[in-house]
Amino acid sequence: MSVFLEFKKAKRTGLLAAYIAGGMLAAAVPVVNMAVRSEMYLTRQGNPVSILFHANWQMMAMLNILLVTSGTCLLYHIEYADNAIQKVKSLPIWESSVFFGKALLTIMMSAAALAIEAGAIAFCSCYWMEIGKDFWMELCKSFGYAFGLLLPCMILSLLIAQICRNMWVSLGIGVVCTFTATMLPTDRFMPSLFPFAMPFQIFADADRSQIIAFITAAAAELAILVLAELLLLRIRRWFE
Repeated sequence: MSVFLEFKKAKRTGLLAAYIAGGMLAAAVPVVNMAVRSEMYLTRQGNPVSILFHANWQMMAMLNILLVTSGTCLLYHIEYADNAIQKVKSLPIWESSVFFGKALLTIMMSAAALAIEAGAIAFCSCYWMEIGKDFWMELCKSFGYAFGLLLPCMILSLLIAQICRNMWVSLGIGVVCTFTATMLPTDRFMPSLFPFAMPFQIFADADRSQIIAFITAAAAELAILVLAELLLLRIRRWFE
């Protein structure tokens, strides 16, 4: 029920259309890149998914992170506007259900955006390159991996948006974190554990041990962020 209510509230803000538009914008990156500079990639040897990810994913990942950051800020802005969050607290519901409802809605909308981007990668591979028998499995694994590593960024963005009553403060923090992540080296494990930097990792051509390490780290960060959310609510009650 909480997800349905969050869906109705987000629908009135135009956020759902914004996620679709954001997914289409990120999906346009490989299409435009191949249309303009296809000769740079057609001579390369390897899986089409690997070639297209290495050529375009840094920009696509940054757009995904910015989309998540702005989306989560707007989701909590509608709660803080006109003190709506105070009315929610007076209802006989578990307060954390609001947060987890927004988290699930963000996850669903981000999955839809990634599906659009996967369609663009598939189109580029079929139109400009030759696909092999393992192409579709490789495509699903790559975007499944990207989705899993985007989850900590989603939850952390929601947590920041919940803490900051002013939407511009949380949005500013998110933008600073995003551009900080772009400056971190993606080939080093520890700096890449920053939630805003993890989505820049690429499944294609990565070592099995590295993939397992990042998936484990993402799961650990999710558990820590959920615990931080529960502790934050308890601390807030002490000061209200």
